[in-house]
Amino acid sequence: MTTIRDLETPALLVDLDRLEANLARTADYCAEHGLRLRPHAKTHKTPDIGRMQLDRGAAGLTVAKVGEAEVMAASGAPDMLVAYPVLGESKWRRLLEVAQRTALTVALDNAPAARGLSRHAAAGGVAIGILVEADVGMGRCGLAPGGGLVDLAREIAGMPGLRLDGLMFYPGHVNLAAPGGEAAFEKIGRDLERIYDDFRRAGLPLNTVSGGSTPTLFHSHRLPGLTEIRPGTYVFNDCMQVAMGACEWAQCAASVMTTVVSTPREGAAIVDGGSKTFSSDPARPAGSGLYGRVTDDPAAGFYKMSEEHGFLDVREAETKIRIGDRLRIIPNHICTAVNMHENIYGVRGEAVEKVWKVEGRGKLQ
Repeated sequence: MTTIRDLETPALLVDLDRLEANLARTADYCAEHGLRLRPHAKTHKTPDIGRMQLDRGAAGLTVAKVGEAEVMAASGAPDMLVAYPVLGESKWRRLLEVAQRTALTVALDNAPAARGLSRHAAAGGVAIGILVEADVGMGRCGLAPGGGLVDLAREIAGMPGLRLDGLMFYPGHVNLAAPGGEAAFEKIGRDLERIYDDFRRAGLPLNTVSGGSTPTLFHSHRLPGLTEIRPGTYVFNDCMQVAMGACEWAQCAASVMTTVVSTPREGAAIVDGGSKTFSSDPARPAGSGLYGRVTDDPAAGFYKMSEEHGFLDVREAETKIRIGDRLRIIPNHICTAVNMHENIYGVRGEAVEKVWKVEGRGKLQ
């Protein structure tokens, strides 16, 4: 039997008991509230974990890029949403091939992206579902509620090869644990009601209203008219989700096991993982200045990184940290960390039960 002691470090570990509990908790919530679950695969980038989500009630999967869609098609997903405007002849051709394998929906916020998809879908004899993306406060992609959003939806409704299904939005700016978070969440509800009224007056369909994020996951039922959610990080969770009140430490399934390779000064330790292992995302929103949580001794502060080195302040550590010790660290942002690892090791206790290749790693095109 392979154990974690047999693994070389840094190694990305996933506690299978916690992973399975996270999947079950979300599936139960969606079933209770009549919400369709189409989780975002950007977090795990692994078809086998996508299959686990589907087996536990997910109706389909969400991806960001065409390359991810190509990889995640291997999960057997009966339905895929590309939650990103796709532009370019090569990408439209590749997306058409995905659409010939599984039911495909694309979210977008502009007519050029829609026209390109329309041309390729019509030529390929497939129908691609479209969700127009609304900006409800994130300030990223998406059109503001109002006439521009309706005009785009109306134009898409008349394009061959496309089927207007409804609306997508992303409440990624909402942190319900922060001051103003509840007000921002309530404003989304008001914006949605306005959009619904506009669509109904224009005779446009709202068969799908797709929203959701991990921080707002278990509040999704409070948003009027929502039909599906697309959380991603919930499968593993991370330091940022704990800081936003989305989960507890016991629900963080993923950690990076590192080895202490140097103790060059009193109160200092160096581990064999830096920005190429964890990513350099800061600790949002708490602003602790740390880059992860050392689960074996949380009093050890992971305060600095270079590319291959993690700097720990161990002056307050409860244990004597020595060269050769193995320490597990929960990253601030697990999605970007996963993208830098070739393999995920699924473990129960110290036993390694699964080795998953991160097949979507680096699929940015």
